[in-house]
Amino acid sequence: MSALEQQPRAIYLKDYKVPDYLITKTQLHVDIHDGYTLVTANLSLTANPDAVNHASQLSLHGTDLELISIAINGHEIPESAYEFGEETLTIKNTPAQFLLTSVTKIYPEKNTSLEGLYKSRTMYCTQCEAEGFRKITYYLDRPDVMSEFTTTVVADKKFPVLLSNGNLIGKGDLNDNRHFATWHDPFKKPAYLFALVAGDLANIQDKFTTCSKREVTLQIYVEPKDLDKCEHAMTSLKNSMRWDEEVYGREYDLDIFMIVAVDDFNMGAMENKGLNIFNTSCVLAKPETTTDAGFQRVEGVVAHEYFHNWTGNRVTCRDWFQLSLKEGFTVYRDSEFSADMGSPTVKRVEDVSLLRTLQFAEDAGPMAHPIRPESYIEISNFYTMTIYEKGAEIVRMLANLLGKEKFRKGTDLYFERHDGQAVTTEDFVAALADASGRDLSQFKRWYSQAGTPRLQVTDNYNEDTQEYSLHIKQTCPPTPECQQKLPFHIPIAMGLLGSAGDLPLYLKNTQPDFETADNTYMVLELTQEEQTFVFERVQEKPVPSLLRGFSAPVKLHYDYSRENLMLLMSADSDGFNRWEASQQLSLQIINDVMAAYQRGEDINTISIDMRLTEAFRKVLQDESLDKAMVAYMLSLPSEAYISELADVVNVEAIHYSRSAVRKIIARELLSEFERIYKTYDHEQPYAATADAIASRSLKNVALAYLMLLNDDEIIRACEQQYVNANNMTDVMAALSQLVNAEAPLAQGLSGNALAGFYERWQHESLVVNQWLTVQATCSLPNTLARVKALEIHNAYDSKNPNKIRALVSSFCNNNAINFHDKSGEGYKYLADKIIVLNKQNPQIASRLLTPLTKWKKYAPDRQQLMKSQLERIMAEPDLSKDVFEVVSKSLV
Repeated sequence: MSALEQQPRAIYLKDYKVPDYLITKTQLHVDIHDGYTLVTANLSLTANPDAVNHASQLSLHGTDLELISIAINGHEIPESAYEFGEETLTIKNTPAQFLLTSVTKIYPEKNTSLEGLYKSRTMYCTQCEAEGFRKITYYLDRPDVMSEFTTTVVADKKFPVLLSNGNLIGKGDLNDNRHFATWHDPFKKPAYLFALVAGDLANIQDKFTTCSKREVTLQIYVEPKDLDKCEHAMTSLKNSMRWDEEVYGREYDLDIFMIVAVDDFNMGAMENKGLNIFNTSCVLAKPETTTDAGFQRVEGVVAHEYFHNWTGNRVTCRDWFQLSLKEGFTVYRDSEFSADMGSPTVKRVEDVSLLRTLQFAEDAGPMAHPIRPESYIEISNFYTMTIYEKGAEIVRMLANLLGKEKFRKGTDLYFERHDGQAVTTEDFVAALADASGRDLSQFKRWYSQAGTPRLQVTDNYNEDTQEYSLHIKQTCPPTPECQQKLPFHIPIAMGLLGSAGDLPLYLKNTQPDFETADNTYMVLELTQEEQTFVFERVQEKPVPSLLRGFSAPVKLHYDYSRENLMLLMSADSDGFNRWEASQQLSLQIINDVMAAYQRGEDINTISIDMRLTEAFRKVLQDESLDKAMVAYMLSLPSEAYISELADVVNVEAIHYSRSAVRKIIARELLSEFERIYKTYDHEQPYAATADAIASRSLKNVALAYLMLLNDDEIIRACEQQYVNANNMTDVMAALSQLVNAEAPLAQGLSGNALAGFYERWQHESLVVNQWLTVQATCSLPNTLARVKALEIHNAYDSKNPNKIRALVSSFCNNNAINFHDKSGEGYKYLADKIIVLNKQNPQIASRLLTPLTKWKKYAPDRQQLMKSQLERIMAEPDLSKDVFEVVSKSLV
């Protein structure tokens, strides 16, 4: 049956009903054998007093389960007393309160979806969010059913480590070389937070003393070979626990907190109560094998999952439409934590770069949805940039509107009101409104309206009255769920710059806020379609510094001159807007070159407006700037971001024009880049501190520019960095430059380097992933052929999500010039992978679809090639709900 014939059913928020039954206690006995596992579930059920019309039957969720037996209050019931649906088991004539006992048989070794209980290398583990628990046993697998779990895990002693949620309350030996461990979690939780691990694992252990002087045991479990890569994750965990106490007043509640690293994992990590399960890429780190970005990722993800203990576990979602309630809030919290651990401005630049490149594109595509969607077919498709990153931006706006003190009062009230409950986004906003006294009713439109608002800003300066007016108009493009948008409540942080820097702000018809010491910074609140803000006592025509700190997830247009942008780059007190000015100036220059390219001019001999290189030179001379900020300001907007801004993406024009501008910058600032590179101490010991990361970042940006010159001496210096570096950051920076350089010398050296790299690191899976990625993202011709060759290399595993992301996703998402080759071979290659993965791992298959969903952004010839591959996928029989939803919406 084709996907067009089967038409999976959509689920709607408006149809939400409370469950007919609640499960007060859950007792699981999970008996793991080679080839199969038996799961005995004892569920204490009671009729839900909040159900309007109590049903006389119980419908449980279940997928891919073999039912062995089922009993009510100890008495087995006949087959006539229950019936199976597509993913349900319905028991007829159930009493108001009873004990349900079921025994099911499952096959973790055959579970390639990596949902529920499955085997990863040498261990058994689980992934239950969003709806994986139904692959373990029959259950009310919905987040508003919260239960107290006791879990007994039984296995052969070749799996000496047996873990589950909560505190260990018993363990012992059994016959036939088997043993058991029993865990009890006293805190009610939904089934998606259940976790189980059985394996031959080693661990590092530490202690944390909470603010109330309780001692918590901390353990990180890994395969024995990875024991030396856990220290950074442990430090990050302890930092997270202390930060959450100090900033949010949230103390950890169990006696033990465990992390387990798993190589086969669809996601980054999972916040299961007391037993977090992590993708190895998000927990393992040491200088020889992990880049700076990897260290930062570990710190951020460890914090994110730990923070979920309160924002997700103690207070969870009523239904999956509320997913951003826990994810958006927690991303905001982990972002603020990372900012406090390093540079707030650098962290903000990184977050906004990701948001504007990927989430803005999502808002403009066929899968656009509000952060609280109204419907879905497969919930796994809604673990998106919108839910996570835009959700975090909405919490950030609330924090900025309320101020630090009132926001903290609001979150305290939220936890106090809803601890142990499954709640909604309305409950969260209501707590903030009640604690602060603010009316947030209009602000709630951010939760129900999709799309990226656009702000058109014009201004006027009256020299006679010394009044300066800002006129702001907001619009929002139509999206699938809504064509006409009501005005958003948008906080616009701003300042005004004069010739000597920031000017004092006197907004007409308002009283000054005496709580704010800095009168050069203000947050304007845009609530109407159009508003004008008038400033008094402005003694010179100013340059507006708008959307400071990226105070709202919007697209802002103001007609900045290049002189304006140069002033903002050099004099703005807001670090984010200094970077933003560098991006806007760079975009203007790249657009000039793109226009020349499209006119047929030779852009290799073209000249550019040298105000860009002049501005970059001043940035290099500014010793007040963080080196990481200098590196970001010198980095041109990515091809992906330029594509997101374009109405019609011209792949070649973007790639070659950006490259041409980079080469001109390299030539003009040669001496400055050489000075940076040569004065860096290449022999200094590695440190994952903010300052050390910043220094490496700037040095490697300089190397990247220098390598564009195809100079033999520079190429040899790059090779020496690759050979002699004492850390993976510098190794990968040099290797990437060698692989992408056009010069014959570099190509010869890169071949040897790639062979030597694999020879050295072939037994380190995460390092091999980096080796795959650096080749998949090579911008030189014939990269697709290289990618296909790597698929049959021993390094590649077509069932491992990390390997798929490293090779296939990296090529299709991060190598536009080759993926979008006019032959259409890149599109066919991706479709082939999706068709195979649709049956093997639907979650990964649907996430790989993103590049093809953007087909309407391209010229007609590419549109037809991309669309035809979507149609080919759609015609496949037995298409998963995951893939069907994305493809069907893309073809509308």
